This record gives sequence, structure tokens and C-alpha cells, in this order.
Amino acid sequence: MGESPESLSNEQILQQLRALENRITRIEARLELPQTSPEEIAEPEPVQSIAAEDDEELELRVGQNWFANAGIVGLALGIAFLLTLPYDGLPSFLPSLFGYALVGGIFFLSHYWKESFQQISRYLLGGGLLLLYFATLRLSHFTTAPAITTPGIELTLLLAVVVYNLSVAFKRQSIYLTASHLALGYFTALIGGQTFFVLSVITLLSATAVYFTLKFRWNALLAIGIILTFLTHFIWTANNPFFGNTLQFGVSPQIHLAFILLYTIIFAGAEIFRSRDIPENFPVIFNTVLTALFGYGLFALSTFVAQDINIPAWQVAASVVFLVLSVVFWVREHSVYATFVYAILGYTALSAAIVAQFPQPDFFVWLCWQSIIVVSTAVWFRSRFIIVANFIIYLFVFIAYLSTAATVGSVGVSFGIVALLSARVLNWQRDRLELRTDLMRNAYLASALLFLPYALYNSVPPHFVSVSWLILASFYYMASRLLKSRKYRWMALLTTLLTILYVFVVDLTTVDPVVRIVSFLVVGSVLLTISMIYSRKKQRIPSKPRTNESTQ
Repeated sequence: MGESPESLSNEQILQQLRALENRITRIEARLELPQTSPEEIAEPEPVQSIAAEDDEELELRVGQNWFANAGIVGLALGIAFLLTLPYDGLPSFLPSLFGYALVGGIFFLSHYWKESFQQISRYLLGGGLLLLYFATLRLSHFTTAPAITTPGIELTLLLAVVVYNLSVAFKRQSIYLTASHLALGYFTALIGGQTFFVLSVITLLSATAVYFTLKFRWNALLAIGIILTFLTHFIWTANNPFFGNTLQFGVSPQIHLAFILLYTIIFAGAEIFRSRDIPENFPVIFNTVLTALFGYGLFALSTFVAQDINIPAWQVAASVVFLVLSVVFWVREHSVYATFVYAILGYTALSAAIVAQFPQPDFFVWLCWQSIIVVSTAVWFRSRFIIVANFIIYLFVFIAYLSTAATVGSVGVSFGIVALLSARVLNWQRDRLELRTDLMRNAYLASALLFLPYALYNSVPPHFVSVSWLILASFYYMASRLLKSRKYRWMALLTTLLTILYVFVVDLTTVDPVVRIVSFLVVGSVLLTISMIYSRKKQRIPSKPRTNESTQ
């Protein structure tokens, strides 16, 4: 056995260290590793030296990058403003020709300084591409006598410049060049103004933004594309007010509504077909929310301000699109957030179609029965978010019905029945939803417990209220026997207690004597029957051995 460290002398410790050093030297020689002498071991870099290098690096970044960027932007804007001057005494093509010459010089300098001044070279290229667009735009704008007066030629040239600039951005893999020239493409769509041109260009640019996003994983570019797409479409539907037109909504052809849904599908495709190694992280969720909210927000605004359109049909179409997208996200990756967002907006569109199609208060019946569809699909999606959101909406719809209806009638009964059915669906598929508590089921049952007596009170004749409540209590009791659920027995007991209170407080003083007698006889008979049932049930339960009361 080896000696303990305490028993070793200093000389023995030194011998063991020398032996260890010799062994490491032989291993390094065997592996042909360069040997390092103690003198070559670097000292830790002082903190002051690191701080000094950080300051110097920041100074270089500001002086080399930021100043270069600001300088190129300033020169580009100055030249662009120079090109926008009218120059009435000169030939109309001359300012654009001068602009093209400047663009050529800028491209030459960008290529010439590609190695020596890399930052300036890249910024010069971006500025040159921007000036190329403005020089082309100058051929037909900013003067009373433009060089090109045919709109088709003008738009073709501008689109050609945008395509060329985007190809350069693709080659350089620059998100900044891509975003800026996508913006110029959307601006070109607004310049055209005609329905087919605007919608086609916006669609192509949307697909381009999605392609660049999938190719280079630029989530920021996708967000920019979403905002620019729906903003451009909104400006166009407002009658292009930035081009001197009067602000006006509802004058665009109905076909533009289909294109809004098409944009939504295109941008949703960026999330659906993203690389499998990209999880549903915050940027992905953010772009999903942007697509859904901007898409349906613009669609809803456009449908409700438009004139002479079939709102229910268009809203149903939107509902189908959003619900299909939610199904695709669920089937492809069991997405939690995208499935929830698209499903909720799909249900919202369906609700809007119901409200637009049916008169009040009939649409409240359809809205409450829609809740069954929502709960059923939420079970398939395993989405507790949708379950909770649907219950909140269900309550708001019922409150809206109570506050707007002149009298509460049979519609209220529908709300109670829907609550019972929703609770059954949740209980039936509780394992699929992975619900750890019965909170939502209890919430629906509590809603039925309150809504059904209130609806019966307002829909049946006054002298039949107590009888209808007893029938409801009997239904709860039979449901408890069939489903073997204690909760329905409690609902039967509570409804019966409510009936007793009603009979002794209301029927005793307000109804006809004959009806009063019948009510008391019926209620008394039912109560005795219930008591006998519970007595026999208690007799069938074997008595537990009595224990010391202190342990009970």
C-alpha cells in the first residue's frame, strides 16, 4: 500500500513530481506534440489591457463602420434629391442619364475597393443599387415632361431594377439589401395602382420574402415581408392616398379579399416548411402571430367596409383557410401556438359569418352551438388554450344575449344544453387533453346549473316553473345513474333545493290556489321519493366498524 500524503517528505514529493514530468515528456514525444517550456506559458492578460482593447475595438467600429454607413446614406440621399429636381431647361432624360453615370462610377469604386476597403465597398454597392432605382424612377416622375409616358414601360423598367437588385442581394446574402429592395418592390406596386398589377406584384414579393427566409433562415426578413405586404395592400384598398387620391375604403374589387387569404397561406408556408431543426421558438411564434393577426385583421376590415358583398360567404371562406392551417400545423409538428392562433381566428371568422347571416337573437343560438365544434376540435388538438378561450367566449356570448334580448326564452335553454354537452366531451376525452383537474368541466357544469333554471324561469308559464325545475333535477339524477357521476347527483340536489326555495317563497304567495296545491303535492311527493331512495342506498352500504371518535 502507498504511503499517505502526510507521511511523505518534501524530497519524496519532489521525486514523484519529477517522475510525473518525465512521463509526460515521453508521452508528448511519442505523440509528436510540441513541448512547452515554463517560460512559454503566457501570463493572464491584465484586465486593463482587455478594457483598452474593447475601447479601441468600439472606436474602430464607430469610425470604420458607422461613419461609412452614415456617409454612404447621406451621399445616396443627396444624389436622390438631386435627381428629383425638375430641371425644366434640360432634356427630360438627362437627369436619369446623369444618375446612371453616377451608378456606374459607384459600382466601379465598390469593385475597386473590394479588398482594401471592404466595409465601404459593401455600403457603396447598396447605395448604388438604391440610386439605380431612383434614376429609373426619374424617367417618368418628378417633372412635367417625363422621358417615358407609357405606364407599362415605366413599371416594367422599375420591376426589372427590383429583380436585378434582389439578385445581387441573393448573391451577397445580405438581409439589408433584400429588405430594402423588397420595400422598393412594394412601392412599385403602389405606383402601378391597377388591381391586377398590384395584387400580382404583392403576391410575388410575398413569395420572394418566404423563399429568402427559407433559404437563409432570416426570420427578421419574414417579419418585414409580412408587415410590408399587408401594409401595402391596406394602402391600396384605401385608394392609394399617398399618391394624391382621396382616402376611401370599400371601392376595391371583391377579388382582393381572396388575395389577402393567399398572402396568409404564403407566409404560413414559411413556418410550415421551415427546417425541422428549427423549433417553435419566439421568432417563429412572433411571425405566426403577425401573419394571423395582420391577415385576418385586414380581411375583416375589408369585408365589413365593402359594399354589396356576401359577408357570410367570405367569412366562411376565411374560417376554412384558418382552420385548415391549424390542422396542418397540428398534423405536421403538433404545434401548440400556431395551432391555437389559427384555430381561434378560424372560429372567430365562423362567428362573424353567423352574426352576419342570422338576425338577432337567432344568431346567439348558433353561436352557443358553435361552442361544441370548438370543444371537439380542441380535444383533437390537445389544446387547453382553446378550451379556456372558448369558455370565456361562451360566457361573453351569454352575457351579450342577456343584455340585448328583450326577453330570455328558449335560447337560454340552448346555452345550458351546450354547457352540459361540452362537459361530457371534456370528460369523455380527459386523458387526451391531459387535464390534471376538472376545472373546465366543473365550469361548464356550473354554467348549466345556473343557466338552465334561469332560462326555464323566463320561458315557461309562471305556474309551471317549479315543475320544470323538478323535471330538470330528475334529468340530472338519471344522468348520474347512467354516467355513474356524483357531480350530476349534486346538480340534482342543488336544483331540487332551488325548487323548494321557489315553492315556499314564490308559489306560496303569487300563484293560483289550485296551482299552489298541486305544486306542494308534487314537490312533497318528489322529496319523499328522493329521501326513500337515499335511505335504501344507505342500507345497501355496509357499515364501517366504529372506531374511537378521536381517530375519526
